Amino acid sequence: MPAFWADPTGSPLSRRIHPALTSFHDEICGTLARLFAYAGALALLGILGLYGWRQLPLADMFESDAAGGWIATSRFLPAFAVGLDQDKSRTYTILKHPDGGRKDVFRWPGPTETPTIELQIYRIGGEAEASSDAIGDLTERMPADGAGHLEAAGMIDSKFGRVALFHRAGSRDGFGACLGFVGRIDDPAVQMSGWSCHGDGLPARRAMIGCMLNRLTLLASADDPKLAELFARAEPERGSCAGSTQPNRAANWVSGVENPRLRGGL
Repeated sequence: MPAFWADPTGSPLSRRIHPALTSFHDEICGTLARLFAYAGALALLGILGLYGWRQLPLADMFESDAAGGWIATSRFLPAFAVGLDQDKSRTYTILKHPDGGRKDVFRWPGPTETPTIELQIYRIGGEAEASSDAIGDLTERMPADGAGHLEAAGMIDSKFGRVALFHRAGSRDGFGACLGFVGRIDDPAVQMSGWSCHGDGLPARRAMIGCMLNRLTLLASADDPKLAELFARAEPERGSCAGSTQPNRAANWVSGVENPRLRGGL
């Protein structure tokens, strides 16, 4: 009785189809291999391009700061906000240092468009030395108005702790005079400083500085757990400022109180 099976490769039909199928299979495998290679090369180029874009100081996005290698950049989102800030003319500048430091700087302009108030939050990195002179840095930033070096002008309490105040030696406590401040926290390493030339006397400037620090808040974009913990610890110590509940009258919280009613200590 004849067998019912046979080797397919022995049939004339299979001898005609098999080479074609093999060629088609090889072509598909080769095409897929080339596509994967192209996709991998494009992905590598994209990663290298993104890395280079993040590292290079592009002329249209960065502006060199004259002191100490700091670079002004617009690539980062603001990390802080000041409550009751209804003045859209204020500026927010971010400075980065190659060794990890970051400075977030608020400035509020006066009637002549020159800054009359500044608040700087400095997250200290490897660029800072043990002998760093915060007072000297404030001396350079604070308007001089023909006066001399800075001298102590008392202390105020804020939700972050005690803050030292300074004014220019020999300056008069009248309209246009400035009052500076410096406060430092060790863990995390953060320094808050700035100045105010707003108001007609020392009490108004003291009040403005206290309320400004009291209303400083951390935004979600900061993405810094230690900083978030610091603000969470400070929030229960947050006091009130007379006039701060009237956001449409910014002058009230700036100059409407004699002394800030704030609490807390380092």
